[in-house]
Amino acid sequence: MASGAGRRRGHELVPLAALISREMKNEKMEKPSVRYGHAAQSRKGEDYFLVKTDCQRVPGNRSSTFSVFAIFDGHNGNAAAIFTREHLLSHILSAVPRGLGREEWFQALPRALVAGFVKTDKEFQSRGETSGTTATFVIIDAWTVTVASVGDSRCILDTQGGGISTLTVDHRLEENVEERERITASGGEVGRLSIAGGAEIGPLRCWPGGLCLSRSIGDMDVGEFIVPIPYVKQVKLSNAGGRLIIASDGIWDALSSEMAAKSCRGLPAELAARQVVKEALRTRGLKDDTTCIVVDIIPPENSPPPSPLPKKPNKLRSFLFRKSSRDSANKLSKKLSAVGIVEELFEEGSAMLAERLGNDEGAGQTTSGIFTCGVCQVDLAPSEGISVHAGSIFSTSSKPWQGPFLCAACRNKKDAMEGKRPSGVKVA
Repeated sequence: MASGAGRRRGHELVPLAALISREMKNEKMEKPSVRYGHAAQSRKGEDYFLVKTDCQRVPGNRSSTFSVFAIFDGHNGNAAAIFTREHLLSHILSAVPRGLGREEWFQALPRALVAGFVKTDKEFQSRGETSGTTATFVIIDAWTVTVASVGDSRCILDTQGGGISTLTVDHRLEENVEERERITASGGEVGRLSIAGGAEIGPLRCWPGGLCLSRSIGDMDVGEFIVPIPYVKQVKLSNAGGRLIIASDGIWDALSSEMAAKSCRGLPAELAARQVVKEALRTRGLKDDTTCIVVDIIPPENSPPPSPLPKKPNKLRSFLFRKSSRDSANKLSKKLSAVGIVEELFEEGSAMLAERLGNDEGAGQTTSGIFTCGVCQVDLAPSEGISVHAGSIFSTSSKPWQGPFLCAACRNKKDAMEGKRPSGVKVA
């Protein structure tokens, strides 16, 4: 899949009635129902979560409702986790262009998630607090699930047939070689804690600061090569539905993904979340805040059962082993759904902002001709915006005048994350 959210045309405002009509026409399948449960045991008081099931892509149109579930595992205090819970959703939604249909909205989400995460981090760091947090943010719209994450709070998908997929990447330095290489290339140091006599103990950490993670929101005292740019994955479930388990590392340090999924199969969501927490505590004890959200995506009662596998497996094999592009034919989607296969729509984990915001000559320009920053959405005069690609050795773009554009503050943030200059944020 190409980096970023891909090209899209400049967006014009669409009358609400026309947008609602378009939404109704785009409803090819009856929506599944969403049931969820939450359970937690606190040790430090730094885990927070968000559940919102009444969001709407088109205000006033109930058929455009989507749900959001998120976990924020704070460290060095709870300030970053609380701030992110209160602001991340609104920052993401403000980065989605208005007047989009359903499919366009799905395509715009990856870029909007990146912008929302970076804006939240930038605003929190401006407060001068040194707290940090992981963030695992899940958007469910009908059969499509979009997950964005920084840190080590994981989201897994357990499907009807018992297949388990991980929808996040753990940004732990101990386990992620690519992230270790990125941090050292950006000017950070990676090593273990040294004690008397020169012995090294514990997991790999980033210095200065000693953080075990390579991506987070906040953590201004560690250095801005600890980036808030999320790994994003978007999948479409079959009409058999599935179960999501979203949890902080208090769960995953005790249970594997398979153990967590198997421990709660057959239970309704609320009891399932309690069972996962109970199993983690039984295995490891309460050594950290332990939070779990279980979300069941349930097919409507009148949905037909999954069809049997087609007689010619060679065609199916080609479906399974190639990534789905954005313009995948509807016929492919229907075939995948019929045999209970999860279709991957998008996946990107680059830590380079230019790659994640993509190349788009019209990006950030409103119908009034005013440009907006691709991260913080502030209005820019054409002479004020700085292309996200200008002067970037990591960008494949040879056009520094090409959007998206950044305000000066967000450009400075980008340069700091790429190790081109020291962080301009000072700890009080």
